Amino acid sequence: MTPLIDPHQLSAAGPTEAATAGGVLVALAVILGTAFVCGRLAVRLRQPAVMGEIVGGVALGPSLIGLLPGRLDAVLFPPEVQPHLRVLSQLGLIFFMFIVGYRFDTAHLRGAGRRVTAVSLSSVALPFALGLGLAVLLQPWFDASQLRTTGWLGPALFLGTAMSITAFPVLARIIAERGMHQDPLGTLSLACAALQDFLAWCALAVVVAVVNAQSPWALGRLALNTVVVVLVLGCVVRPALGWLLAPERRRAVGGPWIHAVLVTGTLLSAWVTGEIGLDAVFGAFMFGAAVPRDRIDALAPEVPERIEQAGLLLLPAFFTVTGLAVDLTGIGWHGLVIVAAVLVTACVGKFAGAAAAARLTGSTRREAAALGILLNARGLTELVILNVGHRLGVIDTRMFSAMVVMALVTTLMTGPLLRRVAPRGTPPPSLRARSAAPEAVSSNS
Repeated sequence: MTPLIDPHQLSAAGPTEAATAGGVLVALAVILGTAFVCGRLAVRLRQPAVMGEIVGGVALGPSLIGLLPGRLDAVLFPPEVQPHLRVLSQLGLIFFMFIVGYRFDTAHLRGAGRRVTAVSLSSVALPFALGLGLAVLLQPWFDASQLRTTGWLGPALFLGTAMSITAFPVLARIIAERGMHQDPLGTLSLACAALQDFLAWCALAVVVAVVNAQSPWALGRLALNTVVVVLVLGCVVRPALGWLLAPERRRAVGGPWIHAVLVTGTLLSAWVTGEIGLDAVFGAFMFGAAVPRDRIDALAPEVPERIEQAGLLLLPAFFTVTGLAVDLTGIGWHGLVIVAAVLVTACVGKFAGAAAAARLTGSTRREAAALGILLNARGLTELVILNVGHRLGVIDTRMFSAMVVMALVTTLMTGPLLRRVAPRGTPPPSLRARSAAPEAVSSNS
């Protein structure tokens, strides 16, 4: 009788598995150490720490250490280790998106007047239109072998959506550091960024549905499944959690139990949206938005912080996985043209769209310019969307690399440009002390 498990096979696989596990540990040590050092350097340069972590992740790829003799990137992150890093990076991203949804505050949108609406729509519509046009122009240069879709519609819709993004969390950090959180300009920019992020995520969901659906029936089924998921989260999960976390049941429900429920719900929601054809990040975001935040904050405010810290610990792996897919060494002159075109299109679209609408609704020239600079920041939100597009196969590696460069440049330039344009003001000492350890989503994204 043949045994179910061959001892010889098991012993042969042992050393290989041990070597892979060791490689993952070494890779994580390098990633986390690099992220810490680069994050501290970024803070010294008056940039958000997350920007240093992102730059460190890109530097660990073929664009920098890959240039060293012996291909150090391949030594540190061999092929057998990379799948494990991708799983860890996806887990960190899912927890991060849960926190983004959990802390998405619709209060920024309440009472949004004519100016917020006009600026938000203009600074989304113009870069979206320019992104569409750029995709059509650059389509002959796309590597068709790397694309999973034919024609121009998928890449054009995705590029337009990616151009429309504003990084709400990193924008909140910049505004807090400058003491602008109570200024009309700071409040206006946060409200605009919140509305833009909402519109951009909706647009990205449409793009994913269009690309993944192979027929009108498949598209309709995906749309129906998405509506069902949203209704279940909003009409079943949220009321159930609210009932469970009611004040009269606080003694029976403790922090560990809530922690287990939130983590399980996040992972299951991410799995469901992945199964129906959307990306897992949508499920994590929607579950976070469905959680009754007031009940959680009153009963166990430490639980979201723990989930957040777990996500932030794994996010450097996401930056490194992104960096391994960015290769600026062999893009050629076509690639340089693409990088320049993407940068110009992104900056012109956001700045002109926001500043023009602000001027037309009563802002001064200086306020309009500052608003255009603020809304041009992309940050981590852009990287999340770019990775969704890369996995979908609607952009090739060269365009992905160009868009990552754009996300870095537009975010890094926000602080220095704002210091030149925005009304000067020094944050009070209490705010400066808080900004050294701000709310994690704001400081790390």
